[in-house]
Amino acid sequence: MAITIQPTCCIFEYLFIRKSVCRMYMLWCKNSNFRCLLSALCLIACATSACQTPESKETRVFSQSIAHSDSFKLAKTMTEKISKTPEEWKAILPPDVYRITREKGTEFPFVNKYWNNKKPGIYKCACCGQALFSSDTKFDSGTGWPSFYAPIRPDCITIEKDYSYGMVREEVLCSRCDAHLGHVFDDAPQTPTGLRYCMNSASLVFEPKSND
Repeated sequence: MAITIQPTCCIFEYLFIRKSVCRMYMLWCKNSNFRCLLSALCLIACATSACQTPESKETRVFSQSIAHSDSFKLAKTMTEKISKTPEEWKAILPPDVYRITREKGTEFPFVNKYWNNKKPGIYKCACCGQALFSSDTKFDSGTGWPSFYAPIRPDCITIEKDYSYGMVREEVLCSRCDAHLGHVFDDAPQTPTGLRYCMNSASLVFEPKSND
């Protein structure tokens, strides 16, 4: 009996759906209020879907490991924003730090300060002192620049599109003073996040871990 009823049910469902769609189309064409209501429902559905986006792999790994490290607990994001004119920055920063952090320069690989630094500690912004990266996430990428697979806190950096030199890259900035730090790439499958935060040593100041 189930075999003979199921096709009939499918036909009735098809006819019902078709009739309902036709009615909605007629209302759409004749009633402006109905169009506004349907558009509003669509927007609400889209917003709800966006809010329920699954947690990214990077965020999930960060919350499971780095968030429980001593470096994470000690490094608090500085909320007050710092804004200075180019002249003010130039007056307080060494020439190489100013060129890289304020003019978005790049230093040479393998001859910079921290590319091969293996000491435990925290890497802070050379311009404002905000904690940015921990030695816990530093790895040897073979590129000649200090590389990390995650920031010390998600809100200590900002990411912007960089279209310079005919390429599309993701620029990494200090969230407190907008200093140019480097770029982030998704070419490190050997790391927990798959990301490589390729930083300039001149953008960073290393603070060794205390023995206390």
